[in-house]
Amino acid sequence: MGDFNQAVILDSIRRSEEGLSRVELAASAGLAAQTVSNICRRLLDAELIMEAGKETSGPGKPRTILRLNPRGMYAVGVRIDPALTSFALIDAVGTVLASRARQTDLRSTPADAVAAMGEEIRTLIAGSGIDESRIAGVGVATPGPVDAANGTVVAPPHMPGWTRVPLRDILAEATGLPVVMDKDVTAAAVAELWTGSAGSAPNFVFVYIGTGIGAGLVLGDEVIRGASGNVGEIGHIITDPDGPECDCGRRGCVKVTNMPETLVAEARELGVLPAADPLHPGSLPEELAALAAAAADGNPDAAGVLARSASRLAGAVSVLTNLLDVDRVVFGGPFWPDLAPTYLAQVPGHLKRLSVTTNVHSVDVAGTKVSMGEGAFGAACLVMEKTFSPNAAQLLLDAKPAN
Repeated sequence: MGDFNQAVILDSIRRSEEGLSRVELAASAGLAAQTVSNICRRLLDAELIMEAGKETSGPGKPRTILRLNPRGMYAVGVRIDPALTSFALIDAVGTVLASRARQTDLRSTPADAVAAMGEEIRTLIAGSGIDESRIAGVGVATPGPVDAANGTVVAPPHMPGWTRVPLRDILAEATGLPVVMDKDVTAAAVAELWTGSAGSAPNFVFVYIGTGIGAGLVLGDEVIRGASGNVGEIGHIITDPDGPECDCGRRGCVKVTNMPETLVAEARELGVLPAADPLHPGSLPEELAALAAAAADGNPDAAGVLARSASRLAGAVSVLTNLLDVDRVVFGGPFWPDLAPTYLAQVPGHLKRLSVTTNVHSVDVAGTKVSMGEGAFGAACLVMEKTFSPNAAQLLLDAKPAN
């Protein structure tokens, strides 16, 4: 119970931009004043929070305002995408202090590639000058599916050879730090929740557009992970019954109609992009950017590719919004910026038409405000979430009597 109450206090302070007094914390958390005072003293001694001046409101003694100490704790994030692996070091309030990115190594064995990521993390920390004892851990965001309980990447579709890779254990050994692992879409949802970028909506879907497409789910201000940590696999929702055949045996799934690589292939067929050169293959990010630029310049075929993809993906997203009754959809991921102009202009209308709750509430559509230039930010937020956020399930475990 003590750890849960401490997490409640930390989370309350984190969520308040202006900081909170002990009196306000007691009122918001529903805890006794002495309990709050004791917890705050422990957090001050650990330098996780700090006193940030006094505030006078009415008669009585001025209240001391408490805020997170940015230098009280740090976290490292690693986001693995089949195209690019990015790294970031953040402080306790989410400021990115250092970051770097490099092409994902799919030529080496997975074990060697992950070990090299560990070396990159060590270099990042060493260059920051931060006391390593203040680093709470490493968060890793990886394509699914994952075996969350064992910290294993199972078999990401776009990463051949990465079958049951013990990612968490390899990184923990390479860095000497605790490692938290989650799916990339879940990490993105955590980042939205952590930064408040989704506004005040307690229920939202985060649509992650990377080399693959997935969804992160937040219901009641809590990230939903599912039984095995693989929530949000939307690749086999059918968006075009007459579309290409999918490897699942059906036609027109998200996987074969909306992935960035399928949009690029469609653009090639229409002559928007030049034919692929086997000797000098272009990078997917560059090719999608070229498609988006052509659409922005008025190329009707390019605009058509993006418009059709917006319509199809809106159909898939409507399945989630109708099933879960959320009031907000947030788009993000490394390929989102190129698609944003078309999707923000067209997806809201499609969702309004497809929503079964139109007469009850609207479904807002927005792009993430979390910088996709710092792709590992969400991964680092996994560490902060584990440290700061109260977990109701843990409360139940703590309440069980000992045998």
